[in-house]
Amino acid sequence: MESWFKLSQHNSSVRIEATAGLTTFLAMAYISVVNPSILSQAGMDFGAVFVATCIAAAFGSIVMGLYGNYPIAQAPGMGQNAFFTFTVVLGMGHSWQTALGAVFISGVIFVVLSVLPVREWLVNSIPRNMKLGMAAGIGLFLGFIALKNSGVIIDSEATLVTLGDIVRFEPIACILGFVVIAALSAQGISGAVLIGILLVALAGWLTGNADFTGILALPPSPAPVLLQLDIGSALQLSMVTVILSMLIVDVFDTAGTLIGVATRAQLLDDDGRLPRLRKALLSDSSATVVGALAGTSSTTSYIESAAGVEAGGKTGLTAVVCGMLFIGCLFFAPLAQSVPAYATASALLFVACLMARSLADVDWQDITESAPAVVAAISMPLTFSIADGIGLGFITYALMKVLSRRASQCSPAVYVIALIFALKYLYL
Repeated sequence: MESWFKLSQHNSSVRIEATAGLTTFLAMAYISVVNPSILSQAGMDFGAVFVATCIAAAFGSIVMGLYGNYPIAQAPGMGQNAFFTFTVVLGMGHSWQTALGAVFISGVIFVVLSVLPVREWLVNSIPRNMKLGMAAGIGLFLGFIALKNSGVIIDSEATLVTLGDIVRFEPIACILGFVVIAALSAQGISGAVLIGILLVALAGWLTGNADFTGILALPPSPAPVLLQLDIGSALQLSMVTVILSMLIVDVFDTAGTLIGVATRAQLLDDDGRLPRLRKALLSDSSATVVGALAGTSSTTSYIESAAGVEAGGKTGLTAVVCGMLFIGCLFFAPLAQSVPAYATASALLFVACLMARSLADVDWQDITESAPAVVAAISMPLTFSIADGIGLGFITYALMKVLSRRASQCSPAVYVIALIFALKYLYL
């Protein structure tokens, strides 16, 4: 372990790394419940997606640890799963098999970009403020879904949405769970999200508002979603913007998380760059490919890895330990299936608040930078589509730069992406 992970060089030990791995797992274990809860709304089998989620998280984390040697765990991404379910399947009417095919193709493209210099060109070409607006928009979209799933807001013919009956058990439980998660997180308690979910679920079980089916059992069969992706259907022209949206979100979510966590762990080199970046990106992109084959939406690096870094994790052993714990998590499927939707909604609402904070870093002094970012952010929940939010944001950005005589400030990549989305709206 010393020769592979270089523990002494990072002033760490097996005990410290193992503790950090457990801390990271507790901070992100909620995804084993939330991800199948979201994807099951697309018609996928909950138990099978639970298995796929754990497999993708285990594979991605272990590969990141062994190959990239970073204390960064991976799992199916929040936002990507919402895009998969609510935009591609429920919104655009594609089958979940086709959506999995799109995830696979975007993952393969990400692998290629991770090997070629194109990846650096793409990452550096997208304006920083657009990245911030996209991150915030995904957060607002998750918050909208959380309030909808818990009954806090409901549909209305007059105003599109309105306040629901918030004195019912489900809305109250969701809001209280959210408050508990935020309060525990403010105190720096590891696993705050998971604790909040379990407390709300426990309240539901004890009051008869949710069914408890058990804790331990052999893992469910993965057959209903394993290798069920439809690559052929995903290659149709109408899926181009879907694949592009998946790729953009995955690339920038991964890059942001890698840089953020590595900075916190003091792993950047003297020039402020991330060493072994190619290995880290290959670990991430290959996990998306494997996850699609297993039957889940795009896999990405998790910002919750920062919890493990705070506990002392500095090497890939932290990620390996976290991945092994996800394998053990496979035997807790009955508990995962017993967690009601309003309990996971508490977690979604909390994650939404964390992601929305990126709006604070937008350049508000330049209207040609801030306005497109806001358009992207508010369009995602209001169109119920991450892809449309990205598309409207890029089109707005490109047009504003041209009409304000700042066309040179726009990279070719921005114009290409804006044109693709414009053609999609015109002809698809």
